[in-house]
Amino acid sequence: MPSPPSSLIYGCMGLGGDWTPGAVAPGAIDQAAAAVEAALSIGIAVFDHADIYRHGKAEAVFGEVLKRSPGLRERIQIQTKCGIRLDPEHAPYDLSTIVARVDDSLARLGVDYVDTLLLHRPDPLLEPAEVARAVAELHADGKIRALGVSNMSGQQIAFLQREIDLPIVTNQLELSLHRHDWVDSTVLVNHPEGADNTFPHGTLEYCASNGVRLQAWGALAQGRYSGATHAASQEAASAVVAALAEKKNTSREAIVLGWLMRHPAHIDPVLGSSDPARIRACGDAAAQAALMTRDEWFALYLAARGRPLP
Repeated sequence: MPSPPSSLIYGCMGLGGDWTPGAVAPGAIDQAAAAVEAALSIGIAVFDHADIYRHGKAEAVFGEVLKRSPGLRERIQIQTKCGIRLDPEHAPYDLSTIVARVDDSLARLGVDYVDTLLLHRPDPLLEPAEVARAVAELHADGKIRALGVSNMSGQQIAFLQREIDLPIVTNQLELSLHRHDWVDSTVLVNHPEGADNTFPHGTLEYCASNGVRLQAWGALAQGRYSGATHAASQEAASAVVAALAEKKNTSREAIVLGWLMRHPAHIDPVLGSSDPARIRACGDAAAQAALMTRDEWFALYLAARGRPLP
């Protein structure tokens, strides 16, 4: 069965104020509400969180937005992540306390369940059977409806899936026009240049073969090709993005995201901006992906790569 077409996800990492523990910053709820409204206006229905975002304040302000908007929870999907600890007194990666971390997220969000829980980072002390028990408990209690991972290779997913009954349905990775090593991994097979590529080869193929949906964090590449200051090495790609946006009467953000969504892996980009105007500028991405030709896709890739293919 073919995968559904790509769609945009709103990443809530920018909501809630600064990256210090404590109370939510003044005005943060209004800012979050404006960002959520902009995301809804372009058809976004999935909102991405993590328990560490702004030390929990991102989930907390989102919970306040839900309180202000009766019925919104039933119209959207919420995903959150756990597995990273920001407290210097604890290990930085920890997948041994999943149940407690999910309970904390639910309390901050003010909801009974999340649609998807993502395991945020690989834990070198991971005990797959321990994770399996925690996931089974959370699913049986109705606190999570689906399971995903983030920043994992295909082999790491397969290792986990051997123990976990609930299927792993998504993998969130850093994928963008700037971070294009995932494409290089495909084209540099059997070439010396491929030896320097650190992207875990075979991950895209594993996910496609096993029904694991790909999500792209960092999808806008921190605005490198859509208005932010960029290095001279990114000038060529910025020029191609700008030319295509002008030719197609669309935004540069839509071209950058459309490039990701044009890939047959059906990548779902995660938008991290909290600026409502910039969020709305992404609304044409799916249409641009459908219109993007092979020649245009490769023109963007080669310009960003900055050197010819073998």
